[in-house]
Amino acid sequence: MSLVLWIVAGALIVPVLILIGTATRLAAARREQRFAAMRLVGATPRQVSMISAVESTVAAVAGTVVGIALFFAFRSALATIPFTGERFFASDLSLGPFDVAPVVLGVPLAAAVVARFALRRVRISPLGVTRRVTPRPPRAWRLIPLALGVGELLYFVSRRPSTSNGQLAAYMSGFVMIMIGLVAAGPWLTLVGSRLLAGRARHAAALIAGRRLADNPHGGFRAVSGLTVALFVTSVATGVMTTIMAEQGAPRTGSVMASTLSQSFETKSEAAPSPVRIPAELASIPGVEGVYPVYANPRREPSGPDWLPGLVSCADLARSPELGSCVPGATVAYVWHDLTGLRRASDPPPVWLAAPVDAAGLKELSLLSVVVATDGSVPALERSRTVLEAAFPDANRFPATVADHEGDFRQTLVQWQQLANVVIVASLAIAGCSLAVSVAGGLTERKRPFSMLRLTGVPLGMLRRVVALESAVPLLLVAVLAIGMGLLAAQLFLTSQLDYTLHAPGVAYYVAVAAGLVASLAIIASTLPLLRRITGPETARNE
Repeated sequence: MSLVLWIVAGALIVPVLILIGTATRLAAARREQRFAAMRLVGATPRQVSMISAVESTVAAVAGTVVGIALFFAFRSALATIPFTGERFFASDLSLGPFDVAPVVLGVPLAAAVVARFALRRVRISPLGVTRRVTPRPPRAWRLIPLALGVGELLYFVSRRPSTSNGQLAAYMSGFVMIMIGLVAAGPWLTLVGSRLLAGRARHAAALIAGRRLADNPHGGFRAVSGLTVALFVTSVATGVMTTIMAEQGAPRTGSVMASTLSQSFETKSEAAPSPVRIPAELASIPGVEGVYPVYANPRREPSGPDWLPGLVSCADLARSPELGSCVPGATVAYVWHDLTGLRRASDPPPVWLAAPVDAAGLKELSLLSVVVATDGSVPALERSRTVLEAAFPDANRFPATVADHEGDFRQTLVQWQQLANVVIVASLAIAGCSLAVSVAGGLTERKRPFSMLRLTGVPLGMLRRVVALESAVPLLLVAVLAIGMGLLAAQLFLTSQLDYTLHAPGVAYYVAVAAGLVASLAIIASTLPLLRRITGPETARNE
């Protein structure tokens, strides 16, 4: 649960940070010119940095306060939404000081840091804005963080940490490293795509778009960076949940897994019940075919031949052949606590290995569980369950069949699937906002070059095709990389944690990805009408 919640937090926080950075850079070119003018009249770099930080921080504080106020205003309505299949109480959706403080302080701080970084050219010199040169092209070393993230997950395929905290650190750091690697590798991949576009251009719009992307691949990728992370998160969540649902299958019914009831006890406690406490009335319940005490294995070693947790009398076991049999000559056998273990419904009854314990010494051991074999009828199961609960009221676990546990786990999987859907929708929505802000901001920053192109006779339609290509090429290229890396990360996680092989996502996944890409292209298209208003002759004049 901790691992899933940390991944969910990372999946939501990273797109939000990208959105903050994108929004902070909105109209950055105009702000750079204004701050450069302040530098020319005597403002110091510290003063300019302070002004830019205050501007960004004030807007971020206002947005944060409004967001928290809206949460409290709509908390009761949010509680009625069954995110995990069930409604919440309004008190469940509560925020304490330690929940609000990181958001109130972190969002403005992140905005101030991004603003300071975005205007670094102005701090160097008052002429830093006008003396612009083509930045150095990104190098292939940007693929290193991506390779490190994949390598970390690959390392733990056969070396899974034994503790929950160890697994959390191993897998979470790998997923975060891959997300950082996607953002770092994006500009290099955009540069590669721009060169392919320019080299195979058959019309002027493709050539101009390819050259402009090659001149500034960082800016071209920045518009789609949020969507890249969202597609990665979508692919990981879908791959993991689809595989678990396929591997677990429906709860098993109509077999020994659905008809054998077990009551387990805490074996480490000195208060483990004595076998004499097993109610005699269990055997007299109609439909009960046998009652079997299972004793704790005192010599259990995870890597030894006696690794199974329980011991059972072979004489008792002989009364129910469907639960398995002992090897010839054995009086006591090693067994699972419920006498079924990892057995599938189609598997034949197991043959349990002999244990070096005699029948007399067996009854001196702690009781691990009580197993009740029934004919599978509801009255037999429920009456046996009631008797066991009344006889062992202090037990940490309720009596249940394997099918009961599988049904509960199946319901839990459905709830995690709902949570994954919420994360996917939220990350895609945040990424769409980042894309819209970035494309609109990019148009504003480039309005003078586009105005000059219009003055030279370039049709408005060609400029629109240039903008569409500049946004679509990195979007599609990085989308392929993000989806591939997401499915690869899901495969490595499943192999390491559950020993599963990735199952291909269903049609709904591909429809969702296609719809997300189409929506992204629609967002890009919605910004194109701005070109007519911002590329007039008055924009081309020198100020």
